Amino acid sequence: MDTLYLRRRFTNALALALGTAATLLGLTFLAWILWATLRQGIAALDLRLFTRITAYGDQGGLSNAMVGSLIINLLGIAIATPIGVLAGTWLAEYANRTRLGETIRFLNDILLSAPSIVMGLFVYTIIVLPSTALTHGDTTFSGFAGGVALALIALPVIVRTTDEMLRLVPSTLREAALSLGVPQWKLTSQILLRAARSGIVTGVLLALARISGETAPLLFTAFGNNFMTLDPLDKMSSLPQVIYQYANDPGEAMHALAWAGAFVVTLFVLLLSLASRLLLSRTKVSHD
Repeated sequence: MDTLYLRRRFTNALALALGTAATLLGLTFLAWILWATLRQGIAALDLRLFTRITAYGDQGGLSNAMVGSLIINLLGIAIATPIGVLAGTWLAEYANRTRLGETIRFLNDILLSAPSIVMGLFVYTIIVLPSTALTHGDTTFSGFAGGVALALIALPVIVRTTDEMLRLVPSTLREAALSLGVPQWKLTSQILLRAARSGIVTGVLLALARISGETAPLLFTAFGNNFMTLDPLDKMSSLPQVIYQYANDPGEAMHALAWAGAFVVTLFVLLLSLASRLLLSRTKVSHD
């Protein structure tokens, strides 16, 4: 008995040490990334970064790219969220433990790991090219096309999260509601979705963090714009696209702007991730 106890103590201590080491390693890399982007871009981190547009070159800022990123990302989330929540609800409540449901889950998992550039090329083919033909050769890159491409990337994340959160709701809640004569649609919309609401919102925030740094799909869809525009049907700039453009520029001032933009994107994604974790932890505490 003593030998078994000591072995379990040793295994527990080893697992705890390895987990702590892995956590510290991840935090070290995170701090390293933040410090590297801040150190390289601190020369451009001033008020000009948030008030001037990229048309001014090395004397400009990233205001139009920030506004463009915000519009395109919100468009993507606005398109993906209702479709993803409805699809995840159908998988969890109507197609659970069916062959069709398992097939769709498998395909959704494939979409989770699909290269983002493929999504950009797909949207370029189905939206940009046909609209270009209708305008007699004038290219019709747009922020809307970029939002559709980002929606395709965010969609499988929201579907998977909604599916998992609804399946975690205790089955006794379903049985109690059905035994009282509550219709299935009312059970799903007014009880189950409310019970899983915080987890679903967390998934939406994680999907938003996932698409915030995407560059490749926007090169084929939104294309970029050196001037400020709020029209989603026009070419629209975005922070990832400007970072890519400035990083390839030979000027040091442009490199500093690229690093400053990278720091803003990294900080935004970090804050979104922390917000989603905080929301999820509060949900767990309230349920306990």
